[in-house]
Amino acid sequence: MRYELYYWPSIQGRGEFVRLALEDAGADYVDIARLPDRGGKGMPAMMNFLKNESVACPPFAPPFLKAGKQVIAQTANILLFLGPRLGLVPRSEASRLWAHQLQLTIADWLTEVHDAHHPIAGALYYEEQKREAKRRAADFTAGRLPKFLGYFEQVIARNPGRSGCLAGRGITYVDLSLFQMIAGLRYAFPRTMARLEPKYPRLVALHGRVSARPRIAAYLASRRRIAFNQSGIFRHYPELDA
Repeated sequence: MRYELYYWPSIQGRGEFVRLALEDAGADYVDIARLPDRGGKGMPAMMNFLKNESVACPPFAPPFLKAGKQVIAQTANILLFLGPRLGLVPRSEASRLWAHQLQLTIADWLTEVHDAHHPIAGALYYEEQKREAKRRAADFTAGRLPKFLGYFEQVIARNPGRSGCLAGRGITYVDLSLFQMIAGLRYAFPRTMARLEPKYPRLVALHGRVSARPRIAAYLASRRRIAFNQSGIFRHYPELDA
């Protein structure tokens, strides 16, 4: 099956978690909005789909995935769907639910990353909420970030498979998502992460393990991997990285 991914073409954002799963599995997929605006592709295709009143179960916003006649939205939900099909989650129902639970926790974490630089409203420019962002980022880096890092460090340590992964004995989509979180946090808060990372050796090791996977390494070195930038969820403002 050829999957169609719909997400903003100039940022990694929430769509990147889906891209990493598709890339690691070597899946046949097309990133619709990044194609030229002709032949029913590109950004017009994504916007037209969102406006299409004939869609029975419309997505609220990107990312969403088309798989045949199915349309699946919300990052964690997309990965719940793709995981078994791409071999990126254990087979048992309990394991799939556990992986989904971890992915939902990552979604909460990602929201807090975003709110560190946009604590008032996403519609406002960062410059319009710098004072509030500085307070929010200070709380995030001092309290919330170590709490999330510590939680996932413990999850790896408690994994019965003793594999160095989050769920089961091999890499799952949640491990790929955790790699993305570490990579993004290193970009957004380099000083803070340099200070904190020695306390979480399992997370650092997992990041390295994922980045060395052949298909992921090839993806990271390709043009398909959008660079971190100041329009995405992970943004680097030196004044927020105390």
